[in-house]
Amino acid sequence: MRVAIIENMKNTPIGALGMALKEVGAELEWFRAWDGERLPQDVTSHDALVVLGGEQNARDDETHPYLPELAQLMRRFEEADKAVLGICLGSQILARAYEAENLIGAAREFGWKTVGVTEEGKADPLLASVGDEFTIFEWHSDTFTLPACAVRLATNDIARNQAYRIGRATYGTQFHFEANADVVEGWRKDFKETIERIEPGWQERFPEIAAQHAAAAETAGLVIARAWVRTIGVAVEQREEVAL
Repeated sequence: MRVAIIENMKNTPIGALGMALKEVGAELEWFRAWDGERLPQDVTSHDALVVLGGEQNARDDETHPYLPELAQLMRRFEEADKAVLGICLGSQILARAYEAENLIGAAREFGWKTVGVTEEGKADPLLASVGDEFTIFEWHSDTFTLPACAVRLATNDIARNQAYRIGRATYGTQFHFEANADVVEGWRKDFKETIERIEPGWQERFPEIAAQHAAAAETAGLVIARAWVRTIGVAVEQREEVAL
């Protein structure tokens, strides 16, 4: 199982997702698009595609000229019935790929928040095991309209489209389910000034906030990560059966 992972900025570890991929022995190939590395040129060399978060917005083509190509790459993977995952900015780029509207600066969230699962989400493999609602880490200021071909899986009052699916196994999550305790601790150190600017006092209150929410978010995040990784395996098995 080979998975292409697209980085849109430094310091975007994959936390719980990395754990789930390691459990199945996946081979990861990283593409640091923010640093000028070329994106995958076709969909044949990988079984799945992951697009991570970033500080830019999904329409920042002037400063990040690879974004239109990345949006189309996500669409090509979906059309090939391969598993796709867009996290935060990745979910916004995926929405762009399917002609949705990117709403810049329209939905600011930071820290552990509650997300509700829709009726469609309760029946979907990605979120079927997290209950009616769950706690998860958020860090975004943008959002998007739901693509016409998508199914909304999760929502809250700030960003209506917290998770959605296109086709069989192409998912966008506005929230950072990969952000386990190690990831959040790293962000606290790497983005100390940024966090203080957007959420004054959060760093000082962190021990109390983390005690209330971190464990539940970590549990939910790993459940979601494992669920998405299973969608890769299903597709691989199906292709192998066809080949036989």
